[in-house]
Amino acid sequence: MNVIYVHGLDSDANSTKGLLLEGYCEKHHPDITIHRPDLNQSPQVVFDKLVSMINSVSGNDKVVLVGSSLGGYFSTLVSNETGCPALLINPSMQPHITLQRFEEDKGADTLKTDDGNQKVLHTTSGGWAVTKADLQWFADHQLLTVDNPSQVAVMLKQSDELLDANLSAAFYRQQGATVTIQQGGDHRFSDFSKHLPLVIETLKQL
Repeated sequence: MNVIYVHGLDSDANSTKGLLLEGYCEKHHPDITIHRPDLNQSPQVVFDKLVSMINSVSGNDKVVLVGSSLGGYFSTLVSNETGCPALLINPSMQPHITLQRFEEDKGADTLKTDDGNQKVLHTTSGGWAVTKADLQWFADHQLLTVDNPSQVAVMLKQSDELLDANLSAAFYRQQGATVTIQQGGDHRFSDFSKHLPLVIETLKQL
């Protein structure tokens, strides 16, 4: 099995959860290969990169996406596009809304693009310069459906301080996906290591 770990907004290829998942599989499930791409790029590039990765690593092996936060948003979109199973961890559902907070950044720089100069609203810890065009892309690619609900599972923390777990649960359940809400916790899913056996079991069932 190939697992593509799709990190969140202020993260990168060396995401804590991605590394924990890789280390656990190396020790207990050597038949599972973890791929940890750096996705600090514009959303269209990220989408295209993930679709390309699925096509390139599939072969005869199963491919599954594991997406955290904004990575959960991308994983849902890519699953809809490709039919690839996905496990979502505290997924972002409405980045076109939640990322509008960056428009209040008064110290933003200007980014030169092919379409002309664009104001940088926020630069992630991984180096992605978020622009208004990126927010518009998210608005143009809102999550409205889950096309393969039997192949999508969601793990949520009730006490997520950044995203509304109830909103995510309602949407994915309405679409027919499997949703598990754990009491307490936080957005980073700080006790992720404790749930790795469940994560692997879920991936194999998708």
